[in-house]
Amino acid sequence: MSLSEAYSQSKWKSYIISPKGDTLNCVDQQGKKQGPWVNHFDEVRGEPGYEEEGIYKDDRKEGTWRLYTLMGDLSGVEYYKWGLKDGVCQYFGMNGSLQREESWRALNPDKLYDTITVEDVEHLDHYKTVIIKNEGAAIKDGVWKFYDPMTGTISRQETYTLGKLEKPSGQQTAASTAPKTVAKPKEVLDFEKKIGKKKVKVQDGSVY
Repeated sequence: MSLSEAYSQSKWKSYIISPKGDTLNCVDQQGKKQGPWVNHFDEVRGEPGYEEEGIYKDDRKEGTWRLYTLMGDLSGVEYYKWGLKDGVCQYFGMNGSLQREESWRALNPDKLYDTITVEDVEHLDHYKTVIIKNEGAAIKDGVWKFYDPMTGTISRQETYTLGKLEKPSGQQTAASTAPKTVAKPKEVLDFEKKIGKKKVKVQDGSVY
């Protein structure tokens, strides 16, 4: 290890080293998670285990996070802001097919109330500013889509405005759900180009 690397790692309270030599799962001297992380969750009470990887900034998830089954298959792509889900998150089945899309809006957890701009549902393409009380969690906002695993078509969708269900809809018509070839999402195609996701083996780099 070079002098500069030793100095850089000395600022971490703990960290791990990946097989490629990357520094992961860093905790700073204030006890906050920083930088690239890999989290592992074992199966619990029938719920399948999984791994997730992404970036922490000051102990909060930030940007793109990818979820994998314990077999290494991509199972989801989530987006975060201020440690909360923000934007359209996608979840996939075992064969890489898109199962559902969730649309979220993050509120700044450092504010008791947050001011945001939303589209007026009664006047499309018109926007208004609203003040929302921060309940400490992301809120459903936008269109949620659920896909038929056999056809890949939308079987149901729900529209939310700041957590309020606006336009629930049931099954699509038979014509709209007719079997057809559906292109896989870009995230799945990019993942399948790889040989396969190997489990991350790391060595403890805790410092005291």
